[in-house]
Amino acid sequence: MKILLLGSGELGKEFVIAAQRIGQTIIAVDSYANAPAMQVAHGFEVINMLDGTELDRIVAKHKPDFIVPEIEAIRTERFYDYEKQGITIVPSAKAANFTMNRKAIRDLAAKELGLKTANYRYATTAEELRKGVEAVGMPCVVKPLMSSSGKGQSTIKTETDIEKAWNYAVEGSRGDVVEVIVEAFVKFNSEITLLTVTQNNNPTLFCAPIGHRQERGDYQESWQPAKVSDAALFEAQDMAEKVTEALGGAGLFGVEFFLSDEGVYFSELSPRPHDTGMVTLANTQNFNEFELHLRAILSLPIFEIKLEKAGASAVILATENSENPTYSGIEKIAVLPKTDFKIFGKPTSRPFRRMGVALVNDNLETPIENLIDRAKQASNLVTVNS
Repeated sequence: MKILLLGSGELGKEFVIAAQRIGQTIIAVDSYANAPAMQVAHGFEVINMLDGTELDRIVAKHKPDFIVPEIEAIRTERFYDYEKQGITIVPSAKAANFTMNRKAIRDLAAKELGLKTANYRYATTAEELRKGVEAVGMPCVVKPLMSSSGKGQSTIKTETDIEKAWNYAVEGSRGDVVEVIVEAFVKFNSEITLLTVTQNNNPTLFCAPIGHRQERGDYQESWQPAKVSDAALFEAQDMAEKVTEALGGAGLFGVEFFLSDEGVYFSELSPRPHDTGMVTLANTQNFNEFELHLRAILSLPIFEIKLEKAGASAVILATENSENPTYSGIEKIAVLPKTDFKIFGKPTSRPFRRMGVALVNDNLETPIENLIDRAKQASNLVTVNS
C-alpha cells in the first residue's frame, strides 16, 4: 500500500517507522525540506498544503491508497474529492475537515452530540473577542481555530489582556482562518488524553488514560496510566466513542478531557496520534500509538490494547535559534536504567521548540510521580546547542 503523509513532524516520523516495519510505502509531505518524517520515508514532497492545486498535483502524481493528515494547515475540503476517487482519507474526509477546525469539532460535540464542554464563543475581530470575553467571563482561554502544539493560545485575566490575546492568537494561527475561540476557564483537577482506536468492523478500543502537564499551551510531561476514577473513565470513554463514531472512519484519535468536581468536560480532539501519547514509546503498551493508528488504518484486527508498564515522558526543548542544532549530554541519559530518549531530527531550532523526548518506564506498581520526576531529570541532561 502507498500512504501519502501530509505533515512530517516527529509524530509523522514515528508513524513512518511503524509503517515501514510492516512493508508499507510512505511519501512524506511538508512545507520545508528535511522534516523529521522525510528523513525515514521512501520519498518526499515540499509544498504549501494550503494550496489546493499543489495538493491535487501530488495526489495525482503518487496515486496513494491512503492519505494520512498529521497537521492542521491543509486544504482539507479537497479530501472529499479524493475520497470519491477511491482514496481512503484517514480517519475520514469528514473527520479531517471537522477536527482541523476547532469551530466544527466544538459545535459537533456541544450542539449535535450534547457533550459537556466549557462555555464558549467565537470571534473574528478584537471587538468580537471582547464581547465573547464578556459572555464567558474571566479568566478565559483564547485559541486560534486552526493551530497546533499550543501556538497562539493564551489566558485572559484582565481587560488589558484582550488585545494582546487577539494579536497572539492571530500570529499563532495555522492556515488562512482568522478566527478564534474563547472559552470559559474550567476549574479542573486534572486533564487527560484518551487515545481512542476506531476500527472497520471491529469494536472501538481505548488505551489507558494519559495524564499531562502543559506550559504555553504545549505539553511538557505526560504519563500513563493517569489516575482516573472508574466513573470518570466510563464517562470519558462514552463521550469519546460518541464523537469518533459521528466523525467516522478508522484510526487513532487523541481525545482530550478536563476532569473536574462537576464531572468530565470534552476539550479537544485530534484525528491522529497525539503528542502526549509519545509516552507509549516507553513500551507502556503492547502497541504504541503509531502502531495502533497504522493497524486500524489498514484494517488489521487489534485484539486488545494491554497496559504492560507504567511510564512517563518529558520533552527536550531548545533554548536558542539555530540553523544547525547539535546535542550534548546524550551519554548521560543513555546510562540511566529503564530510560530511553528520541531526538526528532528537526533541521532548525528556536526557543521552546520541541526537539526530543525522554522516556522512562517501570512496573505498574511504581508511583507515577516517581516516573514523572525521572523523566524530567533525564530530559534535563540533554542540551540543544546552537
